[in-house]
Amino acid sequence: MKKPTNRLTVLVLLFVLALSFQSCEQQQKEETKEVEKEVLVQSEKPEYFLLRPEVEKAYGYSHAVKIGNSIKISGAVSMDDEGNPTAVGDIEQQMKNCYADLNKILEHYGCTFDDVVKEDIFTTDMAQMLEKSAYRAEIYKNGFPTGTWLEVKGLAIPEFMVEIELEVHKSE
Repeated sequence: MKKPTNRLTVLVLLFVLALSFQSCEQQQKEETKEVEKEVLVQSEKPEYFLLRPEVEKAYGYSHAVKIGNSIKISGAVSMDDEGNPTAVGDIEQQMKNCYADLNKILEHYGCTFDDVVKEDIFTTDMAQMLEKSAYRAEIYKNGFPTGTWLEVKGLAIPEFMVEIELEVHKSE
């Protein structure tokens, strides 16, 4: 009779040990998930960037917001540091001014136009925009991003003829 009792005792001990190891593994997995969750939450805190703080505060927007590896850049228009339109009536120069501002924002985040994944262009004159759009090949040397071009009735200030916004993915 003692042999079956010893076997039963050994089986019960093995079962208890197996449960203990499983419980420890489960606890370790939960702790790992908590740490991963904390890291994820910290890296997803928005980082705001103002190119022209006074102008952007007056109009109520941030020029760019970075969350994780994604950066959303508000539409750039051709303006000076006080918010006055520049290159009035010259869509090509307005486009170049927009890209110059966008480049400053990209550089702030350590990016280039190669990191742009989406570009949306709003223009008050699509025919002129199409005519002058070859300039974009100087900006996007390694291929164009996705995007949409829209002709609109007007932009924030009547003298603005083009507005360009970007979405960027920064590889880490």
